[in-house]
This record gives sequence, structure tokens and C-alpha cells, in this order.
Amino acid sequence: MAKLRPDFATIGGLILAAGGIVGGLLLEGGSLGDITQYTAALIVLGGTIGAVLVNTPMAQFRGAIRSFGKVMVEPHQNPAALIDEIIGYATTARKNGLVSLEASAEKASDPFLRKALNLAVDGCDLQELRKMMELEIDLIDARAQGSSRVFESAGGYAPTIGIIGAVLGLIQVMKHLADTESIGHGIATAFVATVYGVGVANLVFLPAANKIKARAHDEMQMRELILEGVASIVEGLNPKLIRAKLEAFLPEGSRPVSSTAKPPKAKAA
Repeated sequence: MAKLRPDFATIGGLILAAGGIVGGLLLEGGSLGDITQYTAALIVLGGTIGAVLVNTPMAQFRGAIRSFGKVMVEPHQNPAALIDEIIGYATTARKNGLVSLEASAEKASDPFLRKALNLAVDGCDLQELRKMMELEIDLIDARAQGSSRVFESAGGYAPTIGIIGAVLGLIQVMKHLADTESIGHGIATAFVATVYGVGVANLVFLPAANKIKARAHDEMQMRELILEGVASIVEGLNPKLIRAKLEAFLPEGSRPVSSTAKPPKAKAA
């Protein structure tokens, strides 16, 4: 089971982006009060969430909210340790048969691995085993795509709602044209909603959609590694061959030298 840890890339990125924007404002002689308008935030966030709810089924919306947690935390996956675990099962199965994995399969570190091993031990046909586990992998992708579309929708609506907020602010300015001293301040305040709309879309919603897709891709790769490993165990492959196959899933820089090094050239006679 992958351990969760804070995603410092996401947290640091948000701090850097917000710091850059606010820092630029201050260097230009502005102040935080210029962009702290709770009414503008209410218009943008309320309008965006409302538009998303109209556009999205409630079940999918709730799934997207749960998926947002994956943006702020990062699963600490160790594919090398997972390969070692699979090789251990492969070695046992090669010596004593698949049935010998019945007890140890329940102690598998990953639920997907546990399920695949139990199917193999129960004598499930390899074709059926692949179909069942590939269906689960496909569902991960489908759920991630659904959640990412919710945030992509929010990223599309937010700037437009921000423009609506700016227009509403300008309407209030137009109602007080007689007060010439406050016109400039009123126009500046009106455009804060546009800043909020564009900012939240490009700093939160759209990046969150892409991060959810990236997390799903990583999870799918880990499960494909598991599926290939269990399928190889069912086929009765040599554990060394299984390891060579599974090491292809490792990042390029973390693969063992022995698996990537080219054999030495034969010397000329």
C-alpha cells in the first residue's frame, strides 16, 4: 500500500505563484487591499461552483472533490520494492506450485496484487484474470478523466464569471458618475473579480485537473506492473525473466545497470 506524503511540488508551486503575483503588485506600488475584495471572491467562487453543478452529475462532482486530495498529497510508491515482492512470490510458486501462495497472498502489500494473486491461486484462467484486472485499471482512468473534467470545467467558467463580476462592479460605478473622485477607485475595484476568476482558473482548477490525470497515470502503471508480474507467475516463467520484464516499468535512472548494460563486444581473432 502506497504511503501518502505532502506534495511539496503542489504546495511550493502555489506559494511561488501567489508570492510572485502579490510581490509584483507590491513592487508596483500597490497594496494587498487592492485585491482583497470578499464580494468579488463570492461572485467568482459561488458562480463557478454553481455553473459546475449545473454541468456535472452530483456523483461525479463529489468524486472530483475527493480527488482534489490527490493534488495536495503524493503517494510514496516504491516500484523496486514491489518488484522484489513479486519475485518472491514467483520463486515460491516455481518451487512449490501456485497453490503454495494461498497463505502468503493475503499478506500482499497492495490490494490489487492481493486480488490478482488470489485469482491465480483459485485457478482463474489467465485470459479471464487479465480481463478482470484490466477492467479495474480502465476504471481508474475513467474516474480520473471524470474528475479532471470537473476541474477543467471550473477553469473554463471562472474567468467568464470574473468578467460578470467586473461588469457588475462597473454598473455600480456608473450609478455614481456624479462623484468623480470615486470613479477611478470604483473601476479598479470592479476589475478585482476578473483577477480572481483568471487567477483561480490558472493557479488552481486547471493545474489540479492535470495533476489528477498524472496521479492516475502513475497508479495505472503500478497496477500494470503488478498484472504483468502475476501473469508471468501463472505462465511459470523463470523469476529472473520476470524481473527483467518488470524492470522496464522502473524510471530510466533507477534501473539496475545489469539490466540496461550492453553485452561486451567479442574481440577480433
